[in-house]
Amino acid sequence: MSKPIVHYHHWGLVRYQEAWDRQEVLLQEGVKIKTDNRKFPENEPLTPGNHLVFCEHPHVYTLGKSGSMDNLLLNEAQLAAQEIDFHKINRGGDITYHGPGQIVGYPIFDLEQFRPDIHEYLRKLEEACILTLAEYGIASGRIAGLTGVWLDTEGTDPRKIMAIGVRCSRWITMHGFAFNVNSDLEMFRHIIPCGIDDKGVTSLAAELGHDVDFERVKGQMRTHLQEQFGFVWGE
Repeated sequence: MSKPIVHYHHWGLVRYQEAWDRQEVLLQEGVKIKTDNRKFPENEPLTPGNHLVFCEHPHVYTLGKSGSMDNLLLNEAQLAAQEIDFHKINRGGDITYHGPGQIVGYPIFDLEQFRPDIHEYLRKLEEACILTLAEYGIASGRIAGLTGVWLDTEGTDPRKIMAIGVRCSRWITMHGFAFNVNSDLEMFRHIIPCGIDDKGVTSLAAELGHDVDFERVKGQMRTHLQEQFGFVWGE
């Protein structure tokens, strides 16, 4: 069986709403192909495209469909004064922050071309980050019952370095992960990240004590994602 093909997109610094809209276009293209394949079985079946988007966002807080507004600690006027966007969105999870210096990854994958198992999908996203951090000598892992990648998982100061929130439609994913590389951690003080008030947040730069080569980290994440999911890059 041939390996899935994934097309890489680098969107740079893009406002959250625009990125959300562009993801929806890619998702709906895939959903339409799968719907048409079922509706018109006499036609030659088409294969939905798979896409991996990397980007950054200007300062924004996003609240998942199961989240609580109580976890946003700023009011509308304070958000406007600090030029921070806010969006209620259709992914799982609670509130999180996106901003410059953070790798935001949006895989639009048809999991039926990989393995239709959302839990395995999440674990592979986590593992790509865990392997990337290991290249910098940083040990990381998981905490039972909490999605994402954490440091000091069994110690006295557990802290999250990558958050994950996804949506899946007809086994096609969207939204994704946020990996704090050179992120401004002060921005997390205005929220209760992911609704978890007894654990901290960190970044690769904070752990190393200096900013890191952002493009290098992106390349490492891309490599480990390819390894985990077993795809080939498209043109």
